[in-house]
Amino acid sequence: MIISGFKPDDQIFSDLTSIRAFLPVGHLSFDNYTAVFDRVPFGTFIMNSVIISVCTVVLGVIVNSMAAFALARLTFRGKTVILSIIIATLIVPFETLALPLLWWVNKLPWLDANGFSFGWLDTYQVQILPFVANAFSIYLFYQFFDSIPKELDEAATVDGAGWFHIYRKIVMPLSGPAIATVSILTFLPAWNSYLWPLMVVQSENLRPAMVGIDYFKQLNVSWGQLMAYASMITIPVLALFIAFQRAFINSIASSGVKG
Repeated sequence: MIISGFKPDDQIFSDLTSIRAFLPVGHLSFDNYTAVFDRVPFGTFIMNSVIISVCTVVLGVIVNSMAAFALARLTFRGKTVILSIIIATLIVPFETLALPLLWWVNKLPWLDANGFSFGWLDTYQVQILPFVANAFSIYLFYQFFDSIPKELDEAATVDGAGWFHIYRKIVMPLSGPAIATVSILTFLPAWNSYLWPLMVVQSENLRPAMVGIDYFKQLNVSWGQLMAYASMITIPVLALFIAFQRAFINSIASSGVKG
C-alpha cells in the first residue's frame, strides 16, 4: 500500500504480477500524496476522526471502567446475571442494530443554538455516544479489577474512603495496562468506522477519514491516490499502538494468566 502510493496507476498494475509490487522501483514521486490534498479536505477528515475517536475512547474508559468496577468490587444480588447479559450482547452484529439505532437517534432531543431540537443526524454526538458503552471493554476491565486484591478496598474503607474514592484513587491507578488495552480496542473501531457515518452524516465538514475513501472511487478510480490516502490515515493507528504497545502486551499476558 505504501509503495503503491508513490507509483502512477499504470505502473501499479504492471507490477502486480511480480515482486516489484513490493519494491520502491520504477517511476516514484509524491504526486499521489499531493493530489490527495487537492481532491479531498484531508485535514478536516483527519480532525473529525481524531475528535470522534478521542472522545469515544475517553468516555468509553470512564463509563466502561465504572460499570466493571461495580460488577467486580461491589456486592449486590444479580450481578452475575447482569455480567452474563452484557457479554451476551457481543454476539449481536452491528448490522442488526444499525437501522433501529438510526431510527432512535433521529428521535432524540438535543440542545442547539435555537433551543431544543429533535434528531441527532449530521452531528458529532451521533458518531460518538452510541459507541461509548462497550461489552468487551467492560469485560476486560472486570477481569483486571477482579485480579486486584480486595484487601485494598477494606483498608481504604477503614480509613473512611467511599466506593468512588476507591475507584478513582486505588483501582484506576493500578489499571494502566487495562486502560491501554481498552483505549486501543476502542480507538480502532472508532477510527475505522465507515458504515455508520455513511448513514448518519451528510455534511462534508463532519465526515471522518474512512468515509473520505469514497471520494477516490467516483468515476475513474485513482488507485495511486487511494493507496496514498490509505497510508496517511493508517499512521495515527500505528502511532497509538506503538505508544501503548508495552502496556497492551502486559494486559493481554495478565488476562491470559487470569483466565
